[in-house]
Amino acid sequence: MKGKFVTFEGCEGVGKSRQIKMLEEYLAAAGKEYFFTREPGGTVISEKIREIILDKDNATMTGECEALLYAAARAQLLKERVAPELAAGKLVICDRYIDSSFAYQGRGRGLGYEFVAAINDYAVKNFMPDCTLFLDLPPERAFLRKGGADKQDRVELSGADFHARVYEGYKELAQKYGERIAVIDSSGTREQTHAKIIAALKERGII
Repeated sequence: MKGKFVTFEGCEGVGKSRQIKMLEEYLAAAGKEYFFTREPGGTVISEKIREIILDKDNATMTGECEALLYAAARAQLLKERVAPELAAGKLVICDRYIDSSFAYQGRGRGLGYEFVAAINDYAVKNFMPDCTLFLDLPPERAFLRKGGADKQDRVELSGADFHARVYEGYKELAQKYGERIAVIDSSGTREQTHAKIIAALKERGII
């Protein structure tokens, strides 16, 4: 990878979309080249997989099926978009990535770290982020901030216990991979969180 790979992580409603937008505005003003994408999604095929994953009518989907669908969407995105942009030397910013699978499927669905790592072997071996920004806010507070779960989103409707396990999974990952994962206290204002993100990226030599 010639470019730098930055990922955003956090519980539902933590404010990732807003912070990514603020980072994009910061980079544009500074004249920095970047490429933004999201997971699952970012390509025609990956977006179709996203629709299947999040469809509330797919309530009987197993954790294994869910994890494999995420891995498939990820492999398509990496090959089609992320790899070429990194090879061109760009800063690639992704809304969610492999840590979401570790937290949501590995911890939340109880599939375990090893299972998730095995089905994401291509991503783990070739495209690990240079920096992951974990926006730290407990799920109960994050859901309150966004006004509750999206009634059309199957994952958001998975229940409080599930989201509590996801949050625990993120905290464990942050402790295990402290050099890569920057924990960003997101309990303050948007501007305060943005300032912490910029500081973390500068500290790691990303920008």
